[in-house]
Formats: sequence, C-alpha cells, structure tokens
Amino acid sequence: MTPAMARDDSSSTPVRFSAGIAAPRTALPAGACDCHVHLYDGRFPADPAARLRPPDANVQDLRALQRRIGTLRVVLVTPSTYGTDNRCLLEGLAALGAEARGVAVIGGHESDAELLRLHEAGVRGVRLNLSLGVSGTVDSILPLAQRIAPLGWHLQLLMAPDLLAQQAGVLRRLPVPLVFDHFGRIPPALAGRHPAHALLLELLQDGRAWIKLSGGYIVSERHAVDDPALDALAAGYLRAAPDRVVWGSDWPHATATAGVQPLPDDALQVDRLADWVRQSGDAGSTLQRVLVGNPAALYGFAPVPGTS
Repeated sequence: MTPAMARDDSSSTPVRFSAGIAAPRTALPAGACDCHVHLYDGRFPADPAARLRPPDANVQDLRALQRRIGTLRVVLVTPSTYGTDNRCLLEGLAALGAEARGVAVIGGHESDAELLRLHEAGVRGVRLNLSLGVSGTVDSILPLAQRIAPLGWHLQLLMAPDLLAQQAGVLRRLPVPLVFDHFGRIPPALAGRHPAHALLLELLQDGRAWIKLSGGYIVSERHAVDDPALDALAAGYLRAAPDRVVWGSDWPHATATAGVQPLPDDALQVDRLADWVRQSGDAGSTLQRVLVGNPAALYGFAPVPGTS
C-alpha cells in the first residue's frame, strides 16, 4: 500500500503522555497494531526495586491514542515498575478484549495453571528486561524459554549490546522465538559495527527472532524520534527481514515522563515508520506487513474483517 500523506487535523485533540495533537500524515491500514504499550495504575503497588514509577495511564487514555494515530490492535507489556506482578496487564487485556494481546513478566516458577490462566487472558510471551527490569538475570534466559515453550510463547529481551553479543550461543539454541524491543537497544552509531547488531540480523534472517521498531527516541543519541541517525538502522532491519519486523509506540513513554527524554509525538512516530519503510525500498506491501500481517503471525490475532 502507499501511505496517504495528507494530514487530517479533524481529531486534533490532546492525548495524555503524547506530544502534539495532529493526526499522522500516514493513513494506517485496517487492523494496524501498536505492539508495545504499557499501562500504569496506582492501585497496583510498584516493586520496591523499580526505578521508573510513572503516573497512571489507563485504557481510556490508550483508546484516545488509538483514535489519534489510527491503530486498532495493541500489545500490552508488563512494565519494569511492577516486577512480576501482571495484574495491571490482565485488567487491561480484559477491558480491551480480542484486539489486545499481552507480554507478561514471570519468575519462571509459576504453576502450569497460572501460565494457562495468562494464556487464556491473551498473553503470548514473556519479557526479560535486563536494562531496567527488577526480576531475572542473564542466567534466566534459557530456563524461561524452556518454561514457556510448551505454550508456544516467545521470549522478549531487552539488554545492552555487549551483553547481547555475549549470549549469542545461548540465543541461537533457544526453543522459542525471540523478540527484541527498542531496535535491539542498538545505538545508531553502532549499526554495522557492533557484533550484537550482526547477531540480531542473523537471528532475524534465520527466522528465529523478531525486532520491534519501538523506542527510537530511547536509542537515539539525540533522544528524538526524528533523528536522521535512526534511518539506516530501521531501514536495515526492514530490508533484512520485512516479515520479522513489528512496530510499537512505547506509550506512555515512561522514560520521558521520568524526565530522561523529551515526550515524543506519537503521530510523528507513525510517520517515521512510513519513512523507514520507503527508505528500505518498499515494494508497496511492507507497511501492511509490519502493522497487520506480522503482528497477526506473532501474537495470534484473527484475520482483520474485510481483508484477505
């Protein structure tokens, strides 16, 4: 598909935790999925070791974001704030229904019944956050993968490039698919230079992993979504494995609300994705794949009504 580039300001209303008010210039395909979103609710206590403790961001706020940027589907991810407490995630999944999936955080000692309960609620993976997480270590990678393999889940990883490269042998033999969020935590300046980037491209091309084009403002040296340095990194992932790339807004941008980075404009994030698709040499279907087909394959969404 060719993105429409006429800006529509008819829905120009503020969305909490998102800069700007205008709609994206890019018209998203039906059933577009935002594959990385967090919810926060003060009714659920933060883990004592949590470093990020953002203000509440609820389902109503999320739906306002969806109306503004044109997404229908969403993947909720338990944030580091809650450790292994997935109650906020589960409440959000129940409210959002069939158009939502979840990525939980577990310790690995949960009962089969508890994991089945998570699956029935819409969870399709677990995240191991070795950057800001408060549970799990690098030694948890293999045990977690073995624990979730019978459910057909994936393991979502976030770790620094040096640590990622050190785990190459382990990652190549895991019994589950891998998902790397936030560009694999590869700073643009290290693209093509760091062994972690080469490892990510290898895993993508071998069909063992997926990459989320999320949190570009996190890996950018300028902490900016419109940083031109992100272009080659993003387009490179798209060229290498267009069937293994998904996109996420990272709303409500916990690091930004904590003052670490400026609050990004999520409409601009959508338009930047369209830029990267074009720069990858898109033949006309890549945006559809990234936003609809790939999320359906990874998270098990039903076909979008009215589409083939």
